[in-house]
Amino acid sequence: MKTITIALAAALALLAPPAARTEVPAPTIKNLNAAFQGESNASNRYAIFAEKADAEGHPEVAKLFRAASTSEAIHRDNHRKAILGLGGKIEAFELETVAPGSTADNLEAAIKGETYEQETMYPEFLAVAEKDDARSAMRTFKFAMETEKEHAKLYRTALDSLGKQGPVEYYVCQVCGMTLTGVPGKKCPVCRKSRDEYKKIR
Repeated sequence: MKTITIALAAALALLAPPAARTEVPAPTIKNLNAAFQGESNASNRYAIFAEKADAEGHPEVAKLFRAASTSEAIHRDNHRKAILGLGGKIEAFELETVAPGSTADNLEAAIKGETYEQETMYPEFLAVAEKDDARSAMRTFKFAMETEKEHAKLYRTALDSLGKQGPVEYYVCQVCGMTLTGVPGKKCPVCRKSRDEYKKIR
């Protein structure tokens, strides 16, 4: 009888919902805040870069910067939700002052920033989130990391064809921020949501 009772208790324990987190994963909250601030600045910086590209007669590059600005705002909001969902607090900060250079210089700076995020920052943040078993953080870090890879490619293409680029359309997934030059077949390649989540950027 005792054996049966123990087995029954074990079975019921498996069916029970997981216990609520009692401790905030401080390292991941810190990283989420760093990412939140970084994406806030990126969204603002790319919006300013878009204005510069328009002023210099590069409308397609301006459109790309607007698409990236929209994408980074989605990452920012996703990071914010993760912070609050894990019981953390949003740290106060001020947006960086942006002094845009030429469109070519701005593209170079964007490539450098996106490369750092997708090769160094987000992989490191993701590893910590996995250690903390902070799934909402893992999700938002992965969304951003995969998107930054595409941003770097798009910026490189724009820089290589600066001044001779033909018309290009950009679409941004409103769930994960993925940025593409066309709407995917059925689902977003990153978050797997419907293609209907993609918004055309003008």
